[in-house]
Amino acid sequence: MLHAAREFFAERGVLEVETPVLSAAAVSDPQIESLTAQVAGMGRFYMHTSPEYPMKRLLAAGSGDIYQICKVFRDAERGRWHNPEFTLMEWYRLGFDDSALMTEVETLVGRLLAPHRRFEPAERLSYSAALQRHAGVDAHASSDADLTESARRHGIVCEIELDRDAKLDLLMGFVVGPRLGYERPCFICDYPASQAALARLKPGLPAVAARFELYLDGIELANGFHELGNAGEQRARFAGDLEQRRVRGRATPPLDERLLAALAAGMPDCAGVALGFDRLVAIALGAPRLADAMAFTIDNA
Repeated sequence: MLHAAREFFAERGVLEVETPVLSAAAVSDPQIESLTAQVAGMGRFYMHTSPEYPMKRLLAAGSGDIYQICKVFRDAERGRWHNPEFTLMEWYRLGFDDSALMTEVETLVGRLLAPHRRFEPAERLSYSAALQRHAGVDAHASSDADLTESARRHGIVCEIELDRDAKLDLLMGFVVGPRLGYERPCFICDYPASQAALARLKPGLPAVAARFELYLDGIELANGFHELGNAGEQRARFAGDLEQRRVRGRATPPLDERLLAALAAGMPDCAGVALGFDRLVAIALGAPRLADAMAFTIDNA
């Protein structure tokens, strides 16, 4: 499958790159925790949770279309479909928007799974429609109390106080996501603006982000954006992330000023996506857990 993936990108003239595992900065996303390492004479460094930031620096430097297949590391992720160390396939396509990239993701996944399974064309479902269909709530209009009640109806009880996005994440993670992508792959798109992360916003109301996720067999496989290129807006979002982390009592890592400088210098219009390769291998195997697609997990490393 790795060989087939590299052939796929070679056919399209997408350059394979390699970027550092260790960085002086870390992601600000409140949902992701970085592992750290001490470097003698230099202090704490962060193990990358994705190669996104340095890859965007390469894009800003004129690399053109690029991809990377690498090990990434995330703390506090261990379970049936999680391991602190896993393989990520990430790529960026100049001149693509989120819709064009969804088409390419579908083509790649179809090719890699073709020896094992074949699927009907993928479904594209908005975040709002998915929540309405499977959880009975409106992502934009339902009250926080409605979201809590929907979780309760589906057997989810959370003892801690959650903000609105955390409640939506709870419903997406435990109610909606596990029901997606059985008949055919399912792209969830047009996420609420508050969950844009590093994606640009689309025009119109309600405000939604040019962001998508791919689900297959109830498993989230990929997360993609029509990338935000505005350094000022990205800095403001990072600052908002850090404030959320402070409110939740979490560590507040240093921002990647080199990434922000690259955005300020000018990154080309592009779309990018990260795909969990181990999960894709597990789906190809028909495996019931991630560990069956990995030679060694954290438990026997």
